[in-house]
Amino acid sequence: MARAQPSVTRTERNGALVEVMLLAAMADGSPTEVGLQALVRRVVERPEFDGTRPEELTRLVQKSVKKLASAANLESILGSLRTRLPTHQHRMLAFGLAAAVALADHRATRAELGLLKTFQAALGISEDEVARIIEVLEKGGSLDEALGDPLERLYAEVMVLVSAADGKLTEEEARAMVESFASDPLFHNVSADRAQAFVSEAVRALAHHGLSDRMRALAQGISTHAQRLRAFRLALKVAHSDGAPSAAARRVLSLLQATFGLADDEVERLRLENA
Repeated sequence: MARAQPSVTRTERNGALVEVMLLAAMADGSPTEVGLQALVRRVVERPEFDGTRPEELTRLVQKSVKKLASAANLESILGSLRTRLPTHQHRMLAFGLAAAVALADHRATRAELGLLKTFQAALGISEDEVARIIEVLEKGGSLDEALGDPLERLYAEVMVLVSAADGKLTEEEARAMVESFASDPLFHNVSADRAQAFVSEAVRALAHHGLSDRMRALAQGISTHAQRLRAFRLALKVAHSDGAPSAAARRVLSLLQATFGLADDEVERLRLENA
């Protein structure tokens, strides 16, 4: 597996997200009222900031303003952002938040566009990903729509949750999971490198956010009944790969069933397919 990323706290991650939005709001100088309103609106709607009280948000913004003001240069800020946003998922979110602030008044200035290009390069966002985010935001769509995870990545995370139920996922288990992608029609468009990236990101997401948060994220991303049945079938495949599932794996399967709203007879039918 890829080398483990440094542990990042929720406060550090959210501070980095606020700093990205502040930079976008200040691209032309002092933060604009429209930009700051967009910042607050985006914070309120994002699950990453769930439970943040208004006074906490105020302190976070004030701290971020001071941090940006005291930074030696933009490169040092970008380096700090990369450290506090170790997964591609959160770097995509950071770019999306910055773009949302830049486009809050329905047009982006040359300075704002230049800053977005800088963010793109620093955070490793592809041209296709940028195009999709900008297109959705310009049409008034939500960030969830713009940042939608590929279903293959979400299916991979379901497999990781079951594999890691007994503790840390070993390199051998991760390799076996990547190899299993090649034999499953659901992953026919996924290369070995991309499959490895999916597994690594899922492991980091589980470590950073915990099982409950990731279950909620999966419920949002895997939204149709057919998709949830496919995901649960993969979970059962992993759970039964070494024989009878462990108690920890059975617990995760039960949580997945409840999260996805699957009926007992549907689950039993899938179990018989894996027997």
